[in-house]
Amino acid sequence: MRPADLAREHGISTQAVRNHERDGFLPPATRTPSGYRIYTDAHAAALRAFLALVSTYGHATAGGIMHAVHDDDLGRALTLVDRGHEQLLRDRETLNAVRTAIGHLTTAAPEPVATGWSIGELAHRLDVTAATIRAWERAGILVPRRNPATGYRVFTAADIRDAELTHLLRRGGYPLEHIATVVEQVRTAGGTQSLVDALASWQERLTARGVAMLDAAGLLGAYLRSRP
Repeated sequence: MRPADLAREHGISTQAVRNHERDGFLPPATRTPSGYRIYTDAHAAALRAFLALVSTYGHATAGGIMHAVHDDDLGRALTLVDRGHEQLLRDRETLNAVRTAIGHLTTAAPEPVATGWSIGELAHRLDVTAATIRAWERAGILVPRRNPATGYRVFTAADIRDAELTHLLRRGGYPLEHIATVVEQVRTAGGTQSLVDALASWQERLTARGVAMLDAAGLLGAYLRSRP
């Protein structure tokens, strides 16, 4: 095969094919006496695997997998694949935790907050210590305003929502840095109800990624079997 034959299948340039070979994502091509590259079915299989891996694992991890394969270090290649599936599993668990927590918050009757709550009142509501609330603030999860006259923290209805979500996720064993990301998603979505509406598309993206990982793994397996 010529570089153009490989490029045509994926709608990429022949230079891109040559670059992938140069970067070690494809095995070295043999050359004609005049210096032209000659690719085989194994090169085509490698390119299919690499591009599929890029689409779901990212360029860096996909490149690392192909380098490991070409270094005959299958264990390292499979470890990188496993880490991708491990991250997908964590994302699924996070989605389920958020769905459970949001469901709890949206079905619970909201309590009016007229002028805001103090840190002590919020701690009492959640049955935690004020030190715990301050730790959540240091982690960037809670961002209460300050009373300009006293300097005391004032927690609004949105802050209480974020604190309740944090409390639920902490009881589920999630670390603070992970919870900070989830709470920021709630804020960005404009509240829990807006996030509920976004959970379906989140689920669809995770499902699509999981299927893409299966496809990429199949192509990688086909390439491994095609190698001498």
